[in-house]
This record gives sequence, structure tokens and C-alpha cells, in this order.
Amino acid sequence: MTGFAQQGCPPLVLASTSKTRARLLQSAGLAFSSKAPGLDESAMRQAIGGEDTLGPHDVAEVLARAKAEAVSDISQGAIVVGGDQVLAFENRIVSKPETMEAARAQLLDLNGKTHHLHTAVAVAKEGETVWAYTDVATLTMRELSPEFVGRYLAAAGDAVLASVGAYQIESIGLQLFEKIDGDFFSILGLPLLPLLDALRREGAIEA
Repeated sequence: MTGFAQQGCPPLVLASTSKTRARLLQSAGLAFSSKAPGLDESAMRQAIGGEDTLGPHDVAEVLARAKAEAVSDISQGAIVVGGDQVLAFENRIVSKPETMEAARAQLLDLNGKTHHLHTAVAVAKEGETVWAYTDVATLTMRELSPEFVGRYLAAAGDAVLASVGAYQIESIGLQLFEKIDGDFFSILGLPLLPLLDALRREGAIEA
């Protein structure tokens, strides 16, 4: 089924090495290649997401655009998809944990509270963004004991470090939550339905 709606269409490139984003596109039957944007995301986040600069919604979109455009510059004739997620909690942007101990601290910080996940996607051609969209989900974690968090991290393993929230809502991470308001695909990493609509308009997949 992969690529069934792409005959005669330009090649599609995902500007990401995220396994989750790749699985989302694959589940929609798309044929694509993946290329790392090669950007220093940490430096970019610090530059545009610090105090008195851009808010989380705009940070996510700026980074998604930058990734799509960086790969589009070296992918002539292709249509490139870039994505990014920003977790906003208590008026600050929370970075992706780098260690399991950082993941534990982050989950205990979010414990029993509500945070917002801003998920952006951009489509670029010939080095320029032609479409971008940002979705917001509201997630409330249930009250978690430190012991439960420890058992969860032991069961989930290092895979949680690939998630900005140190959770994997498509699997056992769902047990961390009391309430979720938002699009499931966006929470996983791509607002898939708006993206597919944009790809149809841009001629990347059949209408």
C-alpha cells in the first residue's frame, strides 16, 4: 500500500530521523525518505525561546520551518516535511530530557498538573516554506508516586528520551494521564490530517 497515492508526484522527504514521525507517515501509506536537518536545535531553542522572545507556539513553528527549509535546500525537486514539538509548563518551555534521571525529575515536576504540547509541521519546496500549521494539546497527568514513576521508566527504557515529555502516549505512557484534550496524531509528533490535506494541495499525493 505504501506510496499508493503518489504515482507521478514529486519525491517526499521527511526532515527528521524521528521513528515516531516516520511511522505516522508510513501508516498513512506514504513513500518517503528521511534526512536529518543538521541543525543545532538546542542553540536555536535557546535563541528563540528565551525570556522576552517567542512563545512556545511560535518556537515550535519556527523550528519546524527551519528543519523543512534546511533539508529542502539540498533536496531539489522534492517536497519536504519538517516537524517540531514544544512542551509548555507553568510559563516556561521544558526541554527534552537527556538522561533517565532528568526524565524522572521532569515527570515528577509534571505530576498531577496540566501542561500544553505545541506540535508544528511545515512543508517546504526549493528551500522555502509553502505551508505551516501548529496544533496545541492540553494534557493533565494524574497523581503519580515516585515509585510508580520509577517502575514506568524501567519498563519504558531509554525510548522516553526521544519524547519531549518523557512519555510515550502510544504505549504504556498512556497510564501517566488523567485527561487529554487534543489530536492524537499531533501528540505523537505530526498533525497528520492537516498535513495530508496540505500535501494534496501541493501535489505531493493524489487528491
